[in-house]
Amino acid sequence: MRNDMKALAKTKPEVGLWMEHRPVPEIGPDDVLIRIRKTGICGTDIHIWNWDDWAARTVPVGLVTGHEFAGEIVEIGRNVEGLAIGQRCSGEGHLIGKQSRQSRAGKFHLDPATRGIGVNEQGAFAEYLRLPAFNVVPLPDEIDDEIGAILDPLGNAVHTALSFDLVGEDVLITGAGPIGIMAAAVARHVGARHVVITDINQDRLDLAARVTDVVPVNVATQDLRAVEGALKMREGFDVGMEMSGSQAALDQMVETMVMGGRIAMLGIPPGKSPVDWSRIVFKAITIKGVYGREIFETWYKMIAMLENGLDIRRIITHRLPVDRFAEGFEVMRSGKSGKVVLDWN
Repeated sequence: MRNDMKALAKTKPEVGLWMEHRPVPEIGPDDVLIRIRKTGICGTDIHIWNWDDWAARTVPVGLVTGHEFAGEIVEIGRNVEGLAIGQRCSGEGHLIGKQSRQSRAGKFHLDPATRGIGVNEQGAFAEYLRLPAFNVVPLPDEIDDEIGAILDPLGNAVHTALSFDLVGEDVLITGAGPIGIMAAAVARHVGARHVVITDINQDRLDLAARVTDVVPVNVATQDLRAVEGALKMREGFDVGMEMSGSQAALDQMVETMVMGGRIAMLGIPPGKSPVDWSRIVFKAITIKGVYGREIFETWYKMIAMLENGLDIRRIITHRLPVDRFAEGFEVMRSGKSGKVVLDWN
């Protein structure tokens, strides 16, 4: 194994990422070293590329970014058990603390001391990644590296979609980004009756229709109420998934929910937004905020669904060698792609 590696890093406080040579990470007794095979570009990575206000406040200059990955274990710390050199894996990118009440109760995804690889700690846009063995998720043979590299965002979709019972329910998803589309696929897989997805980006809506059995609605040109009527929905949607971060989308969702409807929110509105709480109260709507994945229940469920026929491969629209990373970021920034996967082989 070489002593240095290629890595994509945020080396300047400005737009872009830069390919550098970095030392291969040294692992501790409870870590593994993973040879990265494929990585996915995430919306968070776009924020870091753009160097927006959030990124400038959060990400240290010089950091190796990236957190969606698949690879194989090439070195194991002396305390690690249950893993093997050569084992294929992905991994949970949230590095948790061990002292909080939530963490000690096993609610790891709620630990307030959580730090993220590729955001706060050295990330996966590199030939090698050091990761605590606790965070490693072995990949079964049925899940190849390409799908393994997008399990992190699929986990967000699964966590959101499974927040409420979907069997036989009518579901509204606002925001046809890759995670919203994957949530639609999950909803159909687990037995939702009608799944409607809304956006104002027709390219993304067309992609949603290619990925899964969903009713795409461009709210800039179509009336959502008319779509409800065509589907013979008398009272509105039972479950909503807000994936867009748009206040207008959330307002529309509230108005089209049944009495006692349930909403899971993954989208993050920019700054503070006005909310008509009286409508939420009088309609007795339950709203749940969703962050990341349930560690490790979400991983178990999504791997089981993939093994049992959940097909999300068409969400990957671009496959590029890592040397063309800038092209991959421009495609993602255009808003006209699904997932972009970079090949590190």
